[in-house]
Amino acid sequence: MNKNANSLVVLDFETTGLSPNNGDRAIEIGAVRIENGEVVDKFQALMNPGFRISGFIEQYTGISNQMLTRAAPCNEVMNNFVDFIGDDNLLAHNASFDKKFLDAELDNISRRYSGEFACSLLVSRRINLNAPNHKLGTLIRYKNIPSGGAFHRALFDAEMTAKLWLSMLDDIEEKITGEFVPFALIKKLSKTPKNDVSKLLVKW
Repeated sequence: MNKNANSLVVLDFETTGLSPNNGDRAIEIGAVRIENGEVVDKFQALMNPGFRISGFIEQYTGISNQMLTRAAPCNEVMNNFVDFIGDDNLLAHNASFDKKFLDAELDNISRRYSGEFACSLLVSRRINLNAPNHKLGTLIRYKNIPSGGAFHRALFDAEMTAKLWLSMLDDIEEKITGEFVPFALIKKLSKTPKNDVSKLLVKW
């Protein structure tokens, strides 16, 4: 498995609510595979959770109940998605949310993944210290990354997260000795207090 942070699967879920523990399900998955800093593959699918979604979620995501009635069920889509992931490491913006849904949906079909998760939001908090906040849309504007499309659709959010991620890796690469940012550094960085980040990067 490639151990650099520029080779992984970036994913994003749209869901019926905030927690699978409350019976919420995924309704869309979008993902892009990055290899050596280049997007090489994409995955996108709506999925039918087996019940009607609220008017709020319809409005927030632009995904209608009508669209979902024509979609494949969650279990079928997630089976295909875990095949897509393979043994790659994973990345999401606010990864604790997406990991929660990925784990819950894969528990339903008794499938697992072997890669580790990284969170672009946690990393941003440690390196984009002057950003107004760390929402995905804010960071895209803050880093002057071109974006034409609708946030809160899974593939678009995954594509924007991938662009943000590669931009942040460039920033980190300037501060370390070595050509690529190792995934192990990202894991350590995510848990390092802000004041100690510079020290960590210089030492790495």
